[in-house]
Amino acid sequence: MMHRACLLLGSNIEPERNIPRAVALLRARLTVLQTSSVWESASAECCYPDYLNVAVQVSTHLKADELKEQVLRPLEAQMGRVRTDDKNASRPIDIDIILFDETLLDPTLFEYAFRAVPVAEIYPEYRSEEGEALRDIARRLAETFPVRLRKDISVSLPDSG
Repeated sequence: MMHRACLLLGSNIEPERNIPRAVALLRARLTVLQTSSVWESASAECCYPDYLNVAVQVSTHLKADELKEQVLRPLEAQMGRVRTDDKNASRPIDIDIILFDETLLDPTLFEYAFRAVPVAEIYPEYRSEEGEALRDIARRLAETFPVRLRKDISVSLPDSG
Protein backbone atom coordinates (compact mmCIF):
# COMPACT_ATOMS: atom_id res chain seq x y z
CA MET A 1 0.00 0.00 0.00
CA MET A 2 1.28 3.44 -0.89
CA HIS A 3 1.16 6.28 1.60
CA ARG A 4 1.49 10.04 1.23
CA ALA A 5 3.44 12.04 3.75
CA CYS A 6 4.12 15.72 4.13
CA LEU A 7 7.58 16.34 5.52
CA LEU A 8 8.92 19.61 6.86
CA LEU A 9 12.64 20.19 6.41
CA GLY A 10 14.49 22.84 8.37
CA SER A 11 18.10 23.98 8.53
CA ASN A 12 20.08 26.82 10.09
CA ILE A 13 23.60 25.52 9.47
CA GLU A 14 24.55 26.36 5.87
CA PRO A 15 20.84 26.19 5.01
CA GLU A 16 21.24 27.49 1.44
CA ARG A 17 23.29 24.37 0.73
CA ASN A 18 21.67 21.86 3.08
CA ILE A 19 18.00 22.34 2.17
CA PRO A 20 18.49 21.59 -1.57
CA ARG A 21 20.88 18.76 -0.69
CA ALA A 22 18.35 17.18 1.69
CA VAL A 23 15.59 17.37 -0.93
CA ALA A 24 17.91 15.73 -3.49
CA LEU A 25 18.73 12.96 -1.00
CA LEU A 26 15.01 12.44 -0.36
CA ARG A 27 14.43 12.16 -4.12
CA ALA A 28 17.02 9.37 -4.22
CA ARG A 29 15.09 7.42 -1.55
CA LEU A 30 11.42 8.34 -2.05
CA THR A 31 9.03 9.56 -4.71
CA VAL A 32 8.79 13.32 -4.26
CA LEU A 33 5.39 14.49 -5.46
CA GLN A 34 5.55 18.19 -4.62
CA THR A 35 7.69 20.78 -2.87
CA SER A 36 6.80 24.14 -1.40
CA SER A 37 8.82 27.27 -1.80
CA VAL A 38 11.71 27.81 0.58
CA TRP A 39 10.88 30.09 3.52
CA GLU A 40 13.18 31.89 5.95
CA SER A 41 12.31 32.66 9.56
CA ALA A 42 14.08 33.80 12.69
CA SER A 43 15.03 31.15 15.20
CA ALA A 44 12.65 30.72 18.13
CA GLU A 45 15.66 31.29 20.38
CA CYS A 46 17.47 34.62 20.30
CA CYS A 47 20.97 33.36 19.78
CA TYR A 48 20.65 30.99 16.82
CA PRO A 49 20.89 31.77 13.09
CA ASP A 50 17.75 32.08 10.95
CA TYR A 51 16.17 28.90 9.59
CA LEU A 52 15.15 27.89 6.11
CA ASN A 53 12.14 25.57 5.82
CA VAL A 54 10.50 23.68 2.98
CA ALA A 55 7.57 21.25 2.86
CA VAL A 56 7.91 18.13 0.73
CA GLN A 57 5.10 15.76 -0.16
CA VAL A 58 6.32 12.20 -0.75
CA SER A 59 4.86 8.84 -1.65
CA THR A 60 6.16 5.72 0.09
CA HIS A 61 5.23 2.14 0.86
CA LEU A 62 6.67 2.59 4.37
CA LYS A 63 4.53 3.23 7.45
CA ALA A 64 5.18 6.50 9.32
CA ASP A 65 7.48 4.96 11.96
CA GLU A 66 9.38 3.02 9.28
CA LEU A 67 9.76 6.17 7.19
CA LYS A 68 11.18 8.00 10.19
CA GLU A 69 13.60 5.24 11.26
CA GLN A 70 14.64 3.84 7.87
CA VAL A 71 14.84 7.00 5.76
CA LEU A 72 14.60 10.29 7.65
CA ARG A 73 16.86 9.66 10.68
CA PRO A 74 19.61 8.04 8.54
CA LEU A 75 19.42 10.97 6.10
CA GLU A 76 19.73 13.46 8.98
CA ALA A 77 22.75 11.54 10.31
CA GLN A 78 24.31 11.42 6.84
CA MET A 79 24.05 15.20 6.72
CA GLY A 80 25.69 15.63 10.12
CA ARG A 81 22.68 16.03 12.42
CA VAL A 82 23.56 15.37 16.04
CA ARG A 83 20.67 15.29 18.51
CA THR A 84 21.25 16.95 21.87
CA ASP A 85 19.14 17.85 24.89
CA ASP A 86 18.74 21.35 23.41
CA LYS A 87 15.67 20.99 21.17
CA ASN A 88 16.41 24.40 19.62
CA ALA A 89 20.08 23.77 18.82
CA SER A 90 21.35 24.68 15.38
CA ARG A 91 21.27 21.84 12.89
CA PRO A 92 22.29 21.10 9.31
CA ILE A 93 18.92 19.41 8.73
CA ASP A 94 15.80 18.46 10.64
CA ILE A 95 13.04 16.42 9.00
CA ASP A 96 9.64 16.03 10.62
CA ILE A 97 6.60 14.12 9.41
CA ILE A 98 3.76 16.64 9.62
CA LEU A 99 0.98 14.71 7.86
CA PHE A 100 0.75 11.02 7.02
CA ASP A 101 -2.14 9.89 4.82
CA GLU A 102 -3.90 13.18 5.72
CA THR A 103 -3.55 12.43 9.46
CA LEU A 104 -1.91 15.20 11.46
CA LEU A 105 1.18 13.89 13.28
CA ASP A 106 2.47 17.29 14.42
CA PRO A 107 -0.21 19.50 16.01
CA THR A 108 2.25 22.41 16.19
CA LEU A 109 1.50 22.85 12.48
CA PHE A 110 -1.27 25.24 13.53
CA GLU A 111 0.92 27.16 16.00
CA TYR A 112 3.98 28.32 14.04
CA ALA A 113 4.26 30.24 10.78
CA PHE A 114 7.51 28.49 9.84
CA ARG A 115 5.54 25.22 9.76
CA ALA A 116 2.15 26.40 8.53
CA VAL A 117 3.29 28.58 5.61
CA PRO A 118 5.28 25.94 3.66
CA VAL A 119 2.77 23.15 4.36
CA ALA A 120 -0.13 25.42 3.32
CA GLU A 121 1.39 25.66 -0.16
CA ILE A 122 0.82 21.93 -0.58
CA TYR A 123 -2.29 21.48 1.60
CA PRO A 124 -4.09 24.86 1.55
CA GLU A 125 -7.48 23.33 2.37
CA TYR A 126 -6.28 21.08 5.22
CA ARG A 127 -8.49 21.88 8.21
CA SER A 128 -7.78 22.37 11.89
CA GLU A 129 -10.06 20.70 14.45
CA GLU A 130 -11.98 23.98 14.51
CA GLY A 131 -12.51 23.77 10.74
CA GLU A 132 -10.22 26.64 9.70
CA ALA A 133 -8.29 26.17 6.44
CA LEU A 134 -4.51 25.91 6.80
CA ARG A 135 -3.94 28.69 4.25
CA ASP A 136 -5.91 31.08 6.51
CA ILE A 137 -4.08 29.93 9.63
CA ALA A 138 -0.74 30.34 7.85
CA ARG A 139 -1.63 33.86 6.71
CA ARG A 140 -2.64 34.87 10.25
CA LEU A 141 0.47 33.33 11.86
CA ALA A 142 2.75 35.03 9.32
CA GLU A 143 1.40 38.41 10.42
CA THR A 144 2.74 37.93 13.95
CA PHE A 145 5.81 35.79 13.20
CA PRO A 146 7.11 36.88 9.79
CA VAL A 147 8.49 34.45 7.26
CA ARG A 148 10.25 35.50 4.09
CA LEU A 149 10.03 33.77 0.71
CA ARG A 150 13.49 32.83 -0.60
CA LYS A 151 13.06 32.82 -4.38
CA ASP A 152 16.85 32.49 -4.77
CA ILE A 153 16.78 28.88 -3.49
CA SER A 154 15.08 26.25 -5.63
CA VAL A 155 14.23 22.69 -4.62
CA SER A 156 11.66 22.00 -7.35
CA LEU A 157 12.16 19.41 -10.04
CA PRO A 158 13.75 20.72 -13.22
CA ASP A 159 11.36 21.01 -16.16
CA SER A 160 11.46 17.96 -18.41
CA GLY A 161 11.27 19.22 -21.91
